[in-house]
Amino acid sequence: MLERTLMLAALLLPGAYANAHEYTVGDLHIAHPWSLALPPNAPNVAAYFVVHNNGKADDRLLGVDSPISDDAQLHEHAQTSGGTMKMQQVPSVTVPAGKDLTFAPGAYHVMLMQPKERSLLSDGKRFPLTLHFEKAGDITVDVAVQKQPPTDQPQAHEHAH
Repeated sequence: MLERTLMLAALLLPGAYANAHEYTVGDLHIAHPWSLALPPNAPNVAAYFVVHNNGKADDRLLGVDSPISDDAQLHEHAQTSGGTMKMQQVPSVTVPAGKDLTFAPGAYHVMLMQPKERSLLSDGKRFPLTLHFEKAGDITVDVAVQKQPPTDQPQAHEHAH
């Protein structure tokens, strides 16, 4: 009996670990926060995730913070009047009711400026990031640092600026 219990636990452990990288606060579900490993000379690093709003009302991401940086910012890619793309800081981001808000390369993202704890930004490490929502409140997630973007995410063409 003990052997069967141990076997069952061993089989369920990977599934439990995979689910552990998803978070819920209020009506919001945050899936797989991740970042690319920080190259040695990069001054800043970006973090990405998906927020699904299960509610019937919009919410708003008001800001973020992390102990690895004194300056964490919400950013977006925007097209200039000349047709080129540029990154710019935004004060908040609406999370539409019943929809996904994707933070990904080339879209909204979190910038961690001048990270203090660079050792936490290497492949396989994790660092905390607190998201501050207007209605759902605050939630701290663990951002997984990876060599490559997840296969279900757009390719990261620019990860530090």
